[in-house]
Amino acid sequence: MDFHKDVLKINPQVMTETLVQQLQRDVRQKLRRSGAVVGISGGVDSSVVLALCVRAFGAKRVVGVMMPEKDSSVSSLTRARLVASQFGVETVVEDMTGALVGFGCYERRDAAIKRVFPEYDLSYKAKISLPPDVLNSDALNVFNLTIISPEGEEQSKRLEVRELLQIVAASNFKQRSRMAMLYYHAESRNYAVIGTPNKNEHDQGFFVKWGDGGYDVAPIRHLYKTQVYQLAAYLGVPQEICEATPTTDTYSAHSSQEEFFFRLPFSVMDVLMYAQEHGVAAEVAAQVMGLTEVQVQRAYADFARKRRTTQYLRTLPIEYGGEGG
Repeated sequence: MDFHKDVLKINPQVMTETLVQQLQRDVRQKLRRSGAVVGISGGVDSSVVLALCVRAFGAKRVVGVMMPEKDSSVSSLTRARLVASQFGVETVVEDMTGALVGFGCYERRDAAIKRVFPEYDLSYKAKISLPPDVLNSDALNVFNLTIISPEGEEQSKRLEVRELLQIVAASNFKQRSRMAMLYYHAESRNYAVIGTPNKNEHDQGFFVKWGDGGYDVAPIRHLYKTQVYQLAAYLGVPQEICEATPTTDTYSAHSSQEEFFFRLPFSVMDVLMYAQEHGVAAEVAAQVMGLTEVQVQRAYADFARKRRTTQYLRTLPIEYGGEGG
């Protein structure tokens, strides 16, 4: 195959027309819904999905739902309002803090953090992250916990499995609560919930099952992040959003998606993911990308490991039936 650095370039006009037609067909004919609800976070993925829905259904049949909570960045809400204004859609702001308190999200998470750092309290900020720079390190996907004191002092420790699982499980209340809220607004209007995950997130397992991984339609799930940016430029997504660093916006301390999970910049990761998926040898990919063969092999191994360990997230409910029950 012809593999090169620009292999992921798309025709954004043709892609937009295709996706708009598919949205119209799937939402109206298959799902028999009359509009779209999109959770908007101020990120490029949800902004592109919002713009596509406006083209498909008109601004009057699209609702953008903003769902901040006490750990959310103020800039995320600001950018979400910006993109909603840009495309002229109705907006709803739902503060999710109370629901998360009710679920014990913060209390359960903080209990696990305090087992690692007994001095941790509400004055601290915290995040979890993977080792950086997968190309130049054979470090496995083992998470570290970092806390930041009010004075800005950082401490980090490797997370043991018990604490990691509890922190992640508690934090996942955020995405699952938000999806429940999206379905409230969709069902009250006979609209569909339109998902915002891209290919990187879906294939490598960077989503919460039945949280941001739950939706009716997934229009950009086949697109790499760099392709989403190409659509954003064509659709007129505000430059401030296109230039913002993609973040998790889940933990109280700032954490980019690269730092938290992906371990590579999208411009490199996307092309290497494509190369692996299409059977491009590591040696060939290395020559094209200006990397060593070892570096590409490390990336390939990281992608494969993440797909394998997150397969559960992509597994649909197992159905029983037939003869014998």
